[in-house]
Amino acid sequence: MKYVLLGPVLKTLWPTKVVGAENIPDSGGAILAGNHLAVADSFFMPLRVKRKVTFPAKSEYFTEPGFKGLLKKWFFTGVGQFPIDRSGGNAAQAALDTAIRLVRSGHLLGIYPEGTRSPDGRLYKGKTGVARIALESGGVVVPVAMVGTDKVNPIGSKMWWPRRLEVRFGKPLDFSRYEGLAGDRFIERSITDEIMYALMELSGQEYVDIYAAKAKELIAAEAAGVRPAVPSQPSARDAARVPESKVG
Repeated sequence: MKYVLLGPVLKTLWPTKVVGAENIPDSGGAILAGNHLAVADSFFMPLRVKRKVTFPAKSEYFTEPGFKGLLKKWFFTGVGQFPIDRSGGNAAQAALDTAIRLVRSGHLLGIYPEGTRSPDGRLYKGKTGVARIALESGGVVVPVAMVGTDKVNPIGSKMWWPRRLEVRFGKPLDFSRYEGLAGDRFIERSITDEIMYALMELSGQEYVDIYAAKAKELIAAEAAGVRPAVPSQPSARDAARVPESKVG
């Protein structure tokens, strides 16, 4: 996919500037934690990394019935993705365990701490799964900022448009000082916030201290004419636009 079937086409049609590629470890397990603007992120980022990058992907990509579903499953498996159940429970834990095992085994794991695509191009609060993986695997976290993919592949559009892109790899974040503290929710939140702060600085995005999934719910509620169930917030978009938050 990277070198024969898909990579050459993407490199030709979408010129991409790469900054900080030297920050990716040449060997050993590590976590590439990125912002998430578009589906295209999972194509253009690993394309610019010499090593194979494995991503968790929503389970719907692997479970659609029929021939189309079979093609999707083949494609996403072929580009190095594995299914993750985002509904919680044992299935989600199994995916988390798989991610930890991959990093411990020396692989590069790609992950989006926001959990879903940004609804408006801003950076949203990270989920703590990335911290749990880092703590239990011992892998460093390399922040990755995608710039311009939301213009290539806007939400709701099936077309990909020609735009220049940029991929920025930040300095590795080492959380070995927290060794043995996996499961401590305060430590995991602190680590996650540190990663999101690094992503905010690297990408230049405005940071919003609510989850992207919640922001989508609020925007959908407003579009449907339903008053969002958020105290002191007059509209969904205002509810999403809380003051910029530094870590803490």
